Amino acid sequence: MAVSLLTALLALGLLHFLPQLAHWRGAGGLRRWVAQLSDTSGAGRIIITLLVPLAACLLIQWLLSLLPLGGVLRMLFALVVLLYCMGPNAFEADLEAILRAPDRPSREAAAQVLSDDGEPVAWNAPALGEAVVYAALRRRFGVLLWFFLLGPTGALLYHLAQTLGRDRSLGLDADAQTTAFSLANVLDWLPAQLLVFTLALVGHWDAVLGAWKRWHNQAAPASWYREGPGFLGAAARADILIDIVAGDGYAEDRSDPITELLRLRGALLRALLAWLSVVALIVLAGWIS
Repeated sequence: MAVSLLTALLALGLLHFLPQLAHWRGAGGLRRWVAQLSDTSGAGRIIITLLVPLAACLLIQWLLSLLPLGGVLRMLFALVVLLYCMGPNAFEADLEAILRAPDRPSREAAAQVLSDDGEPVAWNAPALGEAVVYAALRRRFGVLLWFFLLGPTGALLYHLAQTLGRDRSLGLDADAQTTAFSLANVLDWLPAQLLVFTLALVGHWDAVLGAWKRWHNQAAPASWYREGPGFLGAAARADILIDIVAGDGYAEDRSDPITELLRLRGALLRALLAWLSVVALIVLAGWIS
């Protein structure tokens, strides 16, 4: 776990100072691999698509462990995989692009990069906040959670599943697309739940958890499995739409997308620090025991 934490810190630091590292690859290799499996369909196509790169990842880790300085080489390989899985766009760099855009049309165009399923992002505070939270989940928090739980293979599984399930341009058949979408939602469930509670801790507890409870009370059974973790989007919207009364008795204006983007970026940074702190405490507990 200590090596995983160090690797995660290195990856986050590199992406902060060198965001172009997230752009070093595209989905071209995956597209070609998916196209080569066009003679298969349904769940079998998704299984084969995932098994080969995951098996290759495990094999490389095993081979590196046999070499001199195998531990260092395995950590460097894990770092490369983690950088790959946090792409193809750096999360923080995309937020900065929105903030630095000179006018509203430019900001709205920059915000579309946050969408991972091709759906347009409306230029208003609730819609933008929801898109930011989902992008944070799938480019950062989900990748990190599965990396900490299952190592580089877990991060790669999560990233590939999200790409297969949400990128409609890959040309999967209907049954394969349904299977991939369901798998992406299954892998989203745990990090999305943890992210909701973390946002409640660093933000507005009553609003966030209230929206989370209402979503679960109103949603059909297993709707998260068929439609995605809508409870996270509901919690993000509630956190933005809540009326905050300032000390002078006037309500705080929460309608400006840029203002809310800055506030939400700070909340997500605190959430990230909270996750890393928990992992650090686990590492320290292991050393003490």
